[in-house]
Amino acid sequence: MHHAFAPALLAGLLLGSPALAASSKDTLVIQASADVPTLDPAIAYDTTSLGLIAQMYDTLLTYQGTSLSRLKPMLATRWAATDGGRRFTFTLRPNVKFHSGAPFTCADAEYTFRRNLVTNSSESSNWFLAESLLGTSRNANDDKTITWARIQKAVQCTNGQLVFTLPKADPAFLSKLVYTGQVIVNRAYSASIGEWDGTEKTWKAWVGKLTPGSALSRKPNGTGPYQLVRADATTHLFTAFSGYWGNPPAIKQVLRQRVAEPATRQQAFLRGDADLIEGSGRAADEAQMRGRPGVGWTDGLPSTQAWAILMNQQIKPGALGSGKLDGKGVPPDFFKDAALRQAFTAAFNYGQYIRDQLKGQGFQRTMLLPETFPGYDPSAPKATYDPKRATELFRKAWGGKVWTSGFTLTAHYRAGSAAQQTALEVLKSSIESINPKFRINVQPKPWSDLLSSDNRGREPLVMMGWSPDYADADNFVYTFYHSKGYYGDWLNWNDATADRLIDQARSTVTPAQRNGLYRQLARRAYTQAPFILIPAEREYRFYRSEVTGWVFNPVLPVAWKDLVKR
Repeated sequence: MHHAFAPALLAGLLLGSPALAASSKDTLVIQASADVPTLDPAIAYDTTSLGLIAQMYDTLLTYQGTSLSRLKPMLATRWAATDGGRRFTFTLRPNVKFHSGAPFTCADAEYTFRRNLVTNSSESSNWFLAESLLGTSRNANDDKTITWARIQKAVQCTNGQLVFTLPKADPAFLSKLVYTGQVIVNRAYSASIGEWDGTEKTWKAWVGKLTPGSALSRKPNGTGPYQLVRADATTHLFTAFSGYWGNPPAIKQVLRQRVAEPATRQQAFLRGDADLIEGSGRAADEAQMRGRPGVGWTDGLPSTQAWAILMNQQIKPGALGSGKLDGKGVPPDFFKDAALRQAFTAAFNYGQYIRDQLKGQGFQRTMLLPETFPGYDPSAPKATYDPKRATELFRKAWGGKVWTSGFTLTAHYRAGSAAQQTALEVLKSSIESINPKFRINVQPKPWSDLLSSDNRGREPLVMMGWSPDYADADNFVYTFYHSKGYYGDWLNWNDATADRLIDQARSTVTPAQRNGLYRQLARRAYTQAPFILIPAEREYRFYRSEVTGWVFNPVLPVAWKDLVKR
């Protein structure tokens, strides 16, 4: 998934709208480079779209402040889990209105989640909702066991309360409902503009058929604090919704503009014509923005991304060189040897990467899970840069053959990614200094090509990352460490102990038990070393200093309704 934030452009728009002066206290101006793919919550799966949807709609519940574990009500006032975590009952907030003026009812919530299950596709985030409610991430076209009766049973209104029935316990279920893509839409309105009508008669025609340019994307209708007034290819104008159920926002208008050129965004921001812009990376932003008059800067924020150099344990033909341990290539199962993987992790200079790439604003993690997520174990051992130990392990690997024969392999990085290039060059430099027979060729590759060859198992060594879909450890742990996970599958990494621990954690609803299983997993992964864990960056944000009220939750878009402009 996932980011993106005017004044020749701004000035032209303001001629017809004198109330939108950028200096106005009740107007927020945002500039970003990305277009907006969709405003339909059921298909949005990128940070740009979700960042705007979050302002117009509400989820059933959300997180308190910056926490990823303390939940607070939104459209639900309370909820309860019963039947061993297989049944969730939500009491819904009364006296809530949609932007159209229609009252919010349980039927709208029921329709929303059924619509998400029906239209679920690989382009949307609803695969993980379907996984919880139907036991499969697929839709009815791809999984013939999905019937209308199963969708009805999964989510229904009972005596005005919304009830979810899961085929088995899912400890991540509430985290999934916080995700912006699960905001509530209005049933009657959606049907009136040509969306699915919510009935059994028509559901089959809508399976996997939703497109980003849907009618609901063009004409959104939520219960949130802001409503869309108008939009074109470069601008979206929002106004505060006078019928909003919560505290009225202090900022009455928000203008989101697409401005491709970084220099144009920077000039608008420094003049005060834009309040929030998309940055250009830490080095450039610190040099151009930090400490300038009128610029607020928040640093040391938690990173929710996890990055690693992946070591493929069954490399497909195409990147093997000679395909043998003869110094001119590597055999397909080169990284099957645990001592070799441990040698690579001990040969990576973590401190140098933090200095060179992260400008000192980084730290090492013990596992591929953000430290803000429940389940992260700060006490687990972590790899350290130790050339002496790496030498000993290289001498041991493959019964001594690696040391005597040497190897040559090619490591690709995404063309244009300074972080990936730096990481691989740090590794190359250290490993080649240990033994002159060791060769790593670091080369750029277009992103689509790299993704394709990695997916087909042709990359021996590649740096990849993950951003969360929802704030639960499983979203990272399964992805990286399970043999059927997104990266585990690519790597041909198959460890029965890791799989068993993850499978147990997936069906355990007691937090202490889950965390205990993740502690065991962290230690198992340390000894098996399937990855080189890349140090995490301390995140930062900058904005006009006259705007206050920022709450930076690690997985949620900033809520405009919290902001005040002095």
